[in-house]
Amino acid sequence: MEKLTANEEEAMQVIWNLNSGTIKDFLNDLPEPKPPYTTLASTVKNLEKKKFISAKKIGNTYLYAPKIKEEEYKKKFMGEFVSDYFSNSYKELVSFFATQEKISTDELKEIIEMIEKGRKP
Repeated sequence: MEKLTANEEEAMQVIWNLNSGTIKDFLNDLPEPKPPYTTLASTVKNLEKKKFISAKKIGNTYLYAPKIKEEEYKKKFMGEFVSDYFSNSYKELVSFFATQEKISTDELKEIIEMIEKGRKP
């Protein structure tokens, strides 16, 4: 599985959110400023080539659906991110955000409680 570009990730977020749809559906769900239709169509075709989505022809249009689950993508690339930037240490990652004041003490306590209870956020 290869890393997606920023435009591809934005399109995949919409595709995961809708679960399936046409390019027009995806365009309607994208935030402003929306890309031109043709740009989004090219991005969606690239996602299909990369095997992130499947296409099914229905009449004159195509219906696209994700082939890769969002959780699977996050797990793969967050693991690589932590490996590349934080010496494969999630402790270092959390410490970085704490020292940069991007995460509060209360949020850290919540995370500890979730870990202790074995539940997901």
